[in-house]
Amino acid sequence: MTIDSPERRTTMEAIQDYIPVTKAKAQLLEIIRKIQNSDEAIAITKNGEPEAVLMSMEKFNGLLETLDILADEKAMASIKKSIKQALEGKWLSYEEVFGS
Repeated sequence: MTIDSPERRTTMEAIQDYIPVTKAKAQLLEIIRKIQNSDEAIAITKNGEPEAVLMSMEKFNGLLETLDILADEKAMASIKKSIKQALEGKWLSYEEVFGS
């Protein structure tokens, strides 16, 4: 699979930059500073193929949290129920939720 293959389309949308491993080794500190306070994810390539991803700890922790939620059947059922109710126009007012 190459960077341009259809299988990589979703991955490509999440990755902002591709850097060869040799360049990444030479510029690692600069790359870390670049991603440290951003949502940016950078793919490290070897022979033109993505092999690893660098991202901030905040983004990584967010991904782990998302995976935890997706794996939680009760949480997903609640989310799906809420979406269904919203699509059906079943809303609660601020007062109904928090009182007046």
